[in-house]
Amino acid sequence: MSEIVGKWVQAQGQPYQGLWFEFKQEGTFTAEYEPMGIVSGGTYVVDSEMITMQQTEHTLGFTGEFKGRFTIDADQLKMALAAGPSGARPADLSEARIYIKEQ
Repeated sequence: MSEIVGKWVQAQGQPYQGLWFEFKQEGTFTAEYEPMGIVSGGTYVVDSEMITMQQTEHTLGFTGEFKGRFTIDADQLKMALAAGPSGARPADLSEARIYIKEQ
């Protein structure tokens, strides 16, 4: 789990550039997309290249289980999440968004 720990900011040129996730060592996360005033959080579990996030709070009410896949290469996180709560885990990273680790 330690590899994903930290704050990751979505790179420029993507639909929600500036969206960030902060994954903490104890298995919780927070996220924020300031342009829309959205804040969310919950817990997460990592198993190899799979991530399962239990989003327990969200400004617009999007709560539930979000399944995804990810890879990390140095300071770059590629992560693809299900389109909505309880959606199917993406089969691959072809639709992944790119996040840069904040130093």
